[in-house]
Amino acid sequence: MKVSKLAANLIGSEIVKIGNEVNDLKAKGAEIANLTIGDLNSNIYPIPAKLKEEIQKAYQNNLTNYPPANGLLSLRKEVSKDLKTRWNLDYSPNDILITAGSRPLIYAVYKTIVDEGDKVVYPIPSWNNNHYAYLTSANAVEVKTTPENNFLPTANDLRPHLSGAVLVALCSPLNPTGTMFTKEQLSEICELILEENKKRGEDEKPLYLMYDQIYSNLTFGAEHVDPVSLFPEMRDYTIYIDGISKCLAATGVRVGWGFGPSHILDKMKALLTHVGAWAPKPEQEATAKYYENPEEVNAFVEDFKNKLEASLKVLHSGIQDLKGKGLAVDSIEPMGALYLTIKLDYIGKTKPDGTVIENSSDLVFYLINEAGVALVPFSAFGEEKSEPWFRASVGGLATEEISTMMPKLENALNALK
Repeated sequence: MKVSKLAANLIGSEIVKIGNEVNDLKAKGAEIANLTIGDLNSNIYPIPAKLKEEIQKAYQNNLTNYPPANGLLSLRKEVSKDLKTRWNLDYSPNDILITAGSRPLIYAVYKTIVDEGDKVVYPIPSWNNNHYAYLTSANAVEVKTTPENNFLPTANDLRPHLSGAVLVALCSPLNPTGTMFTKEQLSEICELILEENKKRGEDEKPLYLMYDQIYSNLTFGAEHVDPVSLFPEMRDYTIYIDGISKCLAATGVRVGWGFGPSHILDKMKALLTHVGAWAPKPEQEATAKYYENPEEVNAFVEDFKNKLEASLKVLHSGIQDLKGKGLAVDSIEPMGALYLTIKLDYIGKTKPDGTVIENSSDLVFYLINEAGVALVPFSAFGEEKSEPWFRASVGGLATEEISTMMPKLENALNALK
């Protein structure tokens, strides 16, 4: 049966495919250390008790009708205050858009800025930009990054590709790597964008920057930096993506916000009125109430990120121990988010049954079955399947589970010849 060309060529998520395999095996009784999804085990990492209480109260008060299409004013006011106190960013409630998490915002940025055939520039690995570029029929320019630069694009990497582009998509801390821009790195990129926009005429579309900082509160020692704080002139060109999904362990609560230039935000609002992508009203009401006490928010975030950092350190240390034993592995010290970047250089090796590990996906499914360890290959983030790099997300496991899995991983890798 015929479907649209878009639907016919749409590629499903590789992460979901791996997750389905993990769930099937777990249903059969297998013990799997699931490091795949950028989600959280809510029994290990519950949302703040006060936020839960306010959500329940909002439902009890029958706040179950439509919220305003751009979000409750009370929440937009609290977000505006938080941006000012946390990052010294001045955005009025009218320049803030509330949606059901960050995905509708990212989609709306693409649809608002990108026409068919327009050039969009983003690094690989990065989360889902390839799919959003496809959904908007963009001319996608994928900029390959290197482990030497923590898989972050440099100004020199981006420079050859900005002429004629309408959108650069960046994320820091970065999903999938857990690495983040330094002030110098981001400053150089912003200077490039400002330089490019000075060349453009009034009848030309500017070069915009989508800056995804959904993990900005989950940083470990390093300082989060953002474009407009570095260069006030970037305000005309920067659309931010943010929300509570990660920093409050509230992935399923679905409250995200975007902010940026009025003329872009107004069009994003208009677009999303036809999609119905708003966060549920009780969750918006509760988030607004919770943010009225910034000390409580900050205390939760600090405790939560310390726990994540502890788990990431255990995993990073475990990989480094295997490296010290001579295994072909490595990892990049985590700087933020939920993720550790791991190198498992075993593509081309032979399994005990005589079959060959031909690509990163083969290695993923071998480790699921033989070690009970599930990772995501960087091919899920735009890299080639020949690349030996993987994302490990610690949000779904207790720290002791990570320690327990390491000998199993070691044995499975040692079995490859």
